[in-house]
Parts: sequence; structure tokens; C-alpha cells
Amino acid sequence: MPWTLARRAERLQPSVIRELLKLTERPGVISLAGGLPASDAFPVDAVREATARVLATSPREALQYAASEGFGPLREWVADHLRAKGLRVDAAQVLITTGSQQGLDLVGKVLLDAGSTVAVEAPTYLGALQAFAPYEPRWHVLDDDGAGPCPQAIARAGGARFAYLQPNFQNPSGRCLDAARRHALADAAHDARVPIVEDDPYGELWFDAPPPPPLAARAGDGALYLGSLSKVLAPGLRLGYLVAPKRLFPKLLQAKQATDLHTPALNQRIAHALLAEGGLAAHLATLRRLYRGRRDAMHAALGRHLPPGCRWTPPRGGMFFWVELPAGIDAAALLPAALDAGVAFVPGAAFYADAPRAHALRLSFVTVDATTIERGVAAVATVLQRALRSR
Repeated sequence: MPWTLARRAERLQPSVIRELLKLTERPGVISLAGGLPASDAFPVDAVREATARVLATSPREALQYAASEGFGPLREWVADHLRAKGLRVDAAQVLITTGSQQGLDLVGKVLLDAGSTVAVEAPTYLGALQAFAPYEPRWHVLDDDGAGPCPQAIARAGGARFAYLQPNFQNPSGRCLDAARRHALADAAHDARVPIVEDDPYGELWFDAPPPPPLAARAGDGALYLGSLSKVLAPGLRLGYLVAPKRLFPKLLQAKQATDLHTPALNQRIAHALLAEGGLAAHLATLRRLYRGRRDAMHAALGRHLPPGCRWTPPRGGMFFWVELPAGIDAAALLPAALDAGVAFVPGAAFYADAPRAHALRLSFVTVDATTIERGVAAVATVLQRALRSR
């Protein structure tokens, strides 16, 4: 009997990055592609000890079905953590999700109808576009003046179900919005009655100074906030969180119940055991020091090897460099030769909801050491220079 796909299934697309990661498993390929945290910095011993404590003190609870909202003490920890950043939130507004990617899917499921408008940056996070696309939205791309999305563009997005924004060390551009732009965007969204979905997986990964308070701190009930423990602990735990206005929370909870009942209780208790003992600050200090050094190594390597006409701005946190290539160069067309040369990157076109710009690429600097970064950037530069000579 033939199978008939739902219309939403026709809109599902493979992740360019996930497909590319398969290619980077080839021996000898340096991956500057995936947005993966540094595995050599995982708190392995702390996770092992926390797991042992959980299984010693509450084994049956950890291995049993659990509340869909999440483990109560972990929700309390999240609320305390976000209040320190200026958010007005209590634990009853915190929904623990199976990675923040699940939070994006729940947002789409609860807030989007076919034909609904979603305002997005250009470029923006590929995973968010993938999460929202099956719900058949229309994209409203926000104008950008170099300092971030323009407040006037938010005003012109009136009628949008929400604006999806990443103010802290955006994936893919690495940009961090300053306080004045955040205030202006939050105020413009309020006046235009456009809710904000603020995605913040990288805000703790600052190198020199913490970013300004979240948009949600100013927008209040006009914002929904997403966070992740993947980048600060370990992605294998698959733990994120969603903070929603109280009137919206029940529907998001119902959507999660229909999706997976609850996020694994064992993982939540392990994470809470790690976080409650106060070890996050020391671990973050280690990550920031390590990532800052690798950011500096990539910035220096780009300056040494890339030809004239390339542009980039060193990020002040996060995991990525966004490199604009000389006009007329298609980054996707360079990728096969780059893989043959032993290096992988992500072509920039994948990060646009529409009108993709082909002459950009994303490089991740956190997963490999400085020596490997040097070799990888040199290989990218060699392929690029060959393409420029052949024009």
C-alpha cells in the first residue's frame, strides 16, 4: 500500500550541517563546520560523580517516568539563574525541554498556522528555520544596518506571530547586540505588538565581558526565552529550557506532553546535581579561557592566510566566525575542493530564510586546537585562492 506524506513532511529538509558532519568523519578531515562544544573540555569526572550520587540517593525516581514540566529543583535553578540576568521569572514559567531545539519545535507547533508570518534575521540559525518550516510560515526578513536588526524593521513586521532573535553571539554571525539596540528592538516590538522569541544558547560563552541583559528582561510577557545546557555542560544530556508567559505556558506544556511526555529524568537529576553544587562558574571560566584562545588563533590565522577581499569580525563570545568572501565566489561551490583538501566549513547560504547570500561561510573555532585551526584555515585559503585565480 503506498504511503502518502503530509504536506508538512514535504517541507522537512535535511540539516546541511548534520549532513556535512558525516563527511567530516572521513580520516584526515579538519572540521571547522559543526557547532559542537569542545569535547576535550567536557566535565567528565564531575558528570561521573553526579551520576553516582543520583543513582545512590534517588535511583528509582531517576529511572521512572516524571513530570512533563521538568524536575522541580532544576526548574528552580533555571529561574534563579535567569533572575540574576534581569528576567522576571519564577519556576512555574520554566519548561525543561529535550534540548533547546525541542523548544523551537514547540514554539512553532503552538504559535504557527499555515501562512503565519515569522520575522527573522538574515542570516539566522538554520535549526530554527528547520523547526518552524513544517508549520508553513511566511518569512519576513528584518532589515539590518550592521549593528543588528533595525527597530523600524520590527515595526514593519506588524502582524507577525513572533520575531525570532539571537542577540548573544548569534549563530552563524557571532554578533552580539549592544544594550541600546536591545532596548530599541524590545520597545519597537511592544509598540508593533510583535512577540519576541529570544534564543540564547551562547550567552554564557563571553570572552571579555558579559553581554547586556536579555531582550526578555525588557519585553516581559512580550517575550519567550530559550536556553540550553548543551554548550555549557554537554550536548549528550539533551537539556534545554523554555521560559514562557504564564498564559502561554499551558499550551507549550501540552505540546510537549504530546511529543515526548517528559525529558529524561535521569539526565535532569544529573544536571541538577552538577549545577546545585556551584561548579558551573569554574567550568565556564575554563571554557571561556579555552575558547578565547582558540578564537584568537583563528582570527590570527584568517589574517595570515585569507586573500584580500575577505571580511570578518572577531566575535566577543560564542563559537563562530562569519567570513564574507570576495564578490562572485560561491562558498558552496568551494566545499567539495575544501573536503578534498582536508577541511570542512559550512556555506553561508543555508542560514537565510530567503535570498541566500552565496559568498559567505561559517567557521567554528572551538572544537580543535590552535595548531589544527592554523592548518584548517590555510587549507580553506588555498582552495579560495585557486578559485580566485580560475575566474
